Amino acid sequence: PMPDFRRVTDRFSVAPQIQPADLAAAAAEGYTLIINNRPDGEDPGQPSAAAMAVQAESLGLTYVHIPVQGGPSVEQAAAVTRAIEEHPGRALAYCRSGTRSINTWALGRREAHLTETAELLRLGSAAGYDLSGVLRA
Repeated sequence: PMPDFRRVTDRFSVAPQIQPADLAAAAAEGYTLIINNRPDGEDPGQPSAAAMAVQAESLGLTYVHIPVQGGPSVEQAAAVTRAIEEHPGRALAYCRSGTRSINTWALGRREAHLTETAELLRLGSAAGYDLSGVLRA
């Protein structure tokens, strides 16, 4: 099956858990930065951050592991924002369902005053995610 990459903006997409083999599809679709927001060991059988890093790097992709448990911290959100802003290409972030990844991204965009809250809510909704909880004032 094709991996479920959900476009949020021209430069950022999220996905539920992907496998090492899905990274070739990500590269083929033009993604150059992979952000893993999932802590190791949440589910038996989930690929480790190390295994994903090896596969990503073998494909020439930049790989960043910023694990988020529960809600993202301001520091985690800033780290995701920094990774994306410092990287010229397209970014794909993933976790178990994609929710933590888009929440962390949205919080970072808002905190850095890069995107207005209303626009973040619209982008999240268009990608199938409700960001009202993480973005409530």
